[in-house]
Amino acid sequence: MIPVNLKQMLPQGELDPRLIPGLLCGSATVFLTLKWMRRRQTVKKVEEAQKKREESLRHMEDAVLTFERQNGKINMDAIVSMPLAELAAKLKDGSVTPDTALYAYIVKALEVHKQVNCLADFLPECEAQLKEVKKDRAKGLLYGVPVSIKEHYGYKGHDSNCGLARYINIPEQQDSVIVQVLKKQGAIPFVKTNASQSMFNFECSNPINGQTVNPRDHTKTTGGSTGGEGALIGGGGSLLGFGSDIAGSIRIPSSYCGICGLKPTVTRLSAKGIGSPVYGLSSVQLMIGPMARDVDSLVLCLQALLCEEMFRLDNTVPPIPFNENLYSNSTPLRIGYYDTDDYALPVPCMRRAVLETKKLLQQAGHELIQFTPPRVDYMASELFVKGIFADGASTLLDAFEGDIIDTNLKSQISVYRLPRWTKKILSFILRPLFPRIAKELNALCGVRSAKELWAQHAAIQAYREEFMDEWKKLNLDVLLCPAMGPALNIGVLGKLWDASSTTYLYNMLNFPAGVLPVTVVTEDDEEQLKQYKGHYNDHWDNLIKEGARGGVGLPVAVQCVALPWQEELCLRLMKEVERVTHHRKRRCSL
Repeated sequence: MIPVNLKQMLPQGELDPRLIPGLLCGSATVFLTLKWMRRRQTVKKVEEAQKKREESLRHMEDAVLTFERQNGKINMDAIVSMPLAELAAKLKDGSVTPDTALYAYIVKALEVHKQVNCLADFLPECEAQLKEVKKDRAKGLLYGVPVSIKEHYGYKGHDSNCGLARYINIPEQQDSVIVQVLKKQGAIPFVKTNASQSMFNFECSNPINGQTVNPRDHTKTTGGSTGGEGALIGGGGSLLGFGSDIAGSIRIPSSYCGICGLKPTVTRLSAKGIGSPVYGLSSVQLMIGPMARDVDSLVLCLQALLCEEMFRLDNTVPPIPFNENLYSNSTPLRIGYYDTDDYALPVPCMRRAVLETKKLLQQAGHELIQFTPPRVDYMASELFVKGIFADGASTLLDAFEGDIIDTNLKSQISVYRLPRWTKKILSFILRPLFPRIAKELNALCGVRSAKELWAQHAAIQAYREEFMDEWKKLNLDVLLCPAMGPALNIGVLGKLWDASSTTYLYNMLNFPAGVLPVTVVTEDDEEQLKQYKGHYNDHWDNLIKEGARGGVGLPVAVQCVALPWQEELCLRLMKEVERVTHHRKRRCSL
């Protein structure tokens, strides 16, 4: 051990050189002991959280058994096969009771969870809320509808740990605004769903809840970070869920799992009470949004949420109700389109989906105009990555201090932990052969002063103006472009620092964007994939090619985009796409 009073060992104020090895050895022993103790405490907290989750799911099973003993066997299939609009109507007219709907979805959610490991927590308060809902004569737009929410959505009495040990056993003191509004509209949140650790990864796994797999192919990922929602809804265990999106975290799982998802403009919906390991981002901000089986469900959801209750609870949300006229307008649209952004080349099936959908929209009377998104390579590294990691990822790394790092995140975290000078040197060395990876490494160094940060914010604003100028030159209403997909093999996304410019472009621009399935991967797509080299033919392109192999039959989505605050126009395009591709949509079902 280190002596308590070193001065006693210092003759005339100097340290005896013979004592130095012992002191160093003692210091190392103390350091390693403290590190081991902290690690052991982390492991214990994670184990406690795992047991708590198991108990929660057992409570879920017990709730079903109790209900069935009192009311008889639930006709689950009849309930869970209904679209949201139909179920909502039947709940309102009383032909389906809220308790039957809730317990039918609890049964189905458990069934899906056993196959794909998508649930993080059961919300037993839903049973008490059910009794209150049945007394409510006002009957909101989502009266009696069971809904699922992503793990980090604040729900009173439950953790929002983001898969990180430091946030375990810190229950929320009140519901997030979105949960309060859902309850006001009669919806019944009943489960929380799994997410990637820290939510800064496109896989869906963490040391507490484990890996969530794709309901259509268990060797494939659900995408992330809202992968639990994607898997649950895609597997039929929920018909309306809620996620968050800072780089594609709603749209990627929706694309991978064959469902619809919408990322709105920042603050169109309240994010108050949503947990995160990183606060204070302004270059790119977290957005929350709905996920569902069809576009009509997304529309009904926004009609319900954009209400006085939300505007009252969060004054940062502009009081803009759902614009029915904008959504229902039947005038033909001027639709821009592109099948690649010349940075992250979509695999063959994704490009085919855009071009086939473009042709169908033309046949339906809409005008399609080719659009080229400007300078996406510059946007990707200098604006998005440098913006989201302006601090060199130090705040995110602080959240991982002493934690167990999920397998899918180890590669990513290792890169973030490199000293700034190492990233700079590697960037310089790699630039001739791997320019895209080199630029990303350089961007991960972040900015070094407030002055540089302000300059970066100004550059983002200038790029937004440049993009909108190109949009307005063509007089576009909306945009059709690739989503990210199809679902990749588990583990691949954890090795890609940057594979989703198709989605995060619209986070950086702060445009509303949604995805929906339009077709499936074919044998011909699989054959063409063999020739795929990407735009750069680098390590990331090779990973995407390998990860996409074996995808025949998986859903293929397209992305629809509108200008800020025009979610209704984005949804209108999504509805048009859904309508013109309807004959193929059945092939996307389980």
